[in-house]
Amino acid sequence: MTKRWVLKQDVDPKKVKELSEALNINKTLAKLLVQRNIHTFDEARNFFRPNLEQLHDPFLMKDMEKAVSRIDEAIKNKEKILVYGDYDVDGTTAVALVYTFFKDFHNQIGFYIPDRYSEGYGISYKSIDFAAENDYKLVIALDCGIKAVEKVQHAKEKGLDFIICDHHRPGDTIPPAVAVLDAKRTDCNYPYDELSGCGVGFKLIQAYSKKYELPFENLIQYLDLVVVSIASDIVPITGENRILAYYGLKLLNSNPRPGLQAILNLANLGKTNGNTNKITRNLGISDLVFMVGPRINAAGRIETGNNSVELLIANKSEEAGRMADLINECNNERRSLDSLTTTSALEKIGENEDLRKGKATIVYDPEWHKGVIGIVASRLTEVYYKPTIVFCKSNGLITGSARSVKDFDIYDAIDACSDLLEHFGGHKYAAGLSLKPEKLGAFQKRFMQIVEDTITEEMMIPEIEIDAEINLTDISPKFFRILRQFAPFGPGNMSPVFRTRRLIDTGFSRIVGKNHIKLSVVHPHISGFPVSGIAFQLGDHFDVVKSNQPFSLCYHLEENEWNGKVSLQLNVKDIKPDYGDEYGYPY
Repeated sequence: MTKRWVLKQDVDPKKVKELSEALNINKTLAKLLVQRNIHTFDEARNFFRPNLEQLHDPFLMKDMEKAVSRIDEAIKNKEKILVYGDYDVDGTTAVALVYTFFKDFHNQIGFYIPDRYSEGYGISYKSIDFAAENDYKLVIALDCGIKAVEKVQHAKEKGLDFIICDHHRPGDTIPPAVAVLDAKRTDCNYPYDELSGCGVGFKLIQAYSKKYELPFENLIQYLDLVVVSIASDIVPITGENRILAYYGLKLLNSNPRPGLQAILNLANLGKTNGNTNKITRNLGISDLVFMVGPRINAAGRIETGNNSVELLIANKSEEAGRMADLINECNNERRSLDSLTTTSALEKIGENEDLRKGKATIVYDPEWHKGVIGIVASRLTEVYYKPTIVFCKSNGLITGSARSVKDFDIYDAIDACSDLLEHFGGHKYAAGLSLKPEKLGAFQKRFMQIVEDTITEEMMIPEIEIDAEINLTDISPKFFRILRQFAPFGPGNMSPVFRTRRLIDTGFSRIVGKNHIKLSVVHPHISGFPVSGIAFQLGDHFDVVKSNQPFSLCYHLEENEWNGKVSLQLNVKDIKPDYGDEYGYPY
């Protein structure tokens, strides 16, 4: 698939020069900082050395005082508290965090994860009945509930109080809960509105600790849960999220809780050495996204999200290992279902010319497994690069999972069809929805028309955003050492992408694996020193490399360890032949 290379808009060279001199770093690194709105020595220090003291006062969040007071009232009156959360990684980590924190000084507490298939996303009537029948008086809902107006009212009529801790977009009406913590509320002035659901849970226990003078240091033990949620829910790693992720990774790399250690072991990312947990290498956000999050998610997709919470609250390695093995089996089954469903969906698209030519993809099969349709939607988006919804049938309703492409707000497109839906919720690039079977045709027609009218051709071409153009001679151990301190990387602070032009193959580049290129390149007019790289799944560009003509690479810089030797290499994202104006690319 052809990709557009887009060089980031240039920044003020005066600011770059001033920052370069203040920090004693080269101008490329200073430019990368200015691109991230870092202009002064102090701002750079805060960026490179995040500090937990930089976290915002949790009481700046609307309703926080009400939430903390109601929890304290429940504890003093020995009321039963139910901690409730969604069945995905964000929800289960949030439940594990809040449950474990309050369990230490309140034994009248339980947790509840709804069943994906019989209850669906969010607060369910079944869970409300469960809470009322079991004499719970307060429900703390995490990572869900912001649109559950009727259900919270129903709970209120049954004598149940709700505290909602969510990070999704609210609807027109806020649920009638005791407190609704969501920085995306239009009437909330909290300075940062991109927290994960687990992050909102952390702010709740931070507020409780502050009001009742519990040591802040006691909260650090929960940051491994928070960083797993931040990574898995793909929230921006900026502001508070970056601080929380930075310290969460430090904890994961030194002393993770038993449940996460067990998952790391199964993913071949960790080992246990005596009584001290050690990680075989420094973990980053991508390890959590691709290796840890899917395993935790698998429990809710295949069996029950309760298993994920049991894993995350486990105190002993033996118990954690047993739960991790169970969840890993779910993950293996999930991978098999994912593969079969993706193949089936691709076949449907291949057989339907309208689907192939349309500006959006909507596929439906009543037999597909609800637990994998979100993953399949992501895979189809990767293949066709269009807004995509994958539907299946569950409990008499058509249930869908939606994924989008850069700059197209799929939530808004679905919202424009809300009169046809039973439920929907989500973000700009990912959403879930359900509707009655007889409404599917009307929804499909309207949604496709909305996309047709609003998406641009440019949005439908994958984009690689390039931070800076450099020569191979610019790459040095010092350059990489500073660059590495830009981490943790993720949305809002992506690993920088560089472009280098006029490269030539040394003659040693070769195809490795099924479709990868092991590169060896030089800058003939600048330096004859060869640099190695790896281009995953770019084997169809090998003819460009071997053409004896100059070509350009865009890439990340990374360390490669082989036979105990560590060296820098280019992790190549795309390859293009050099042509056109010497000073610009007609891409």
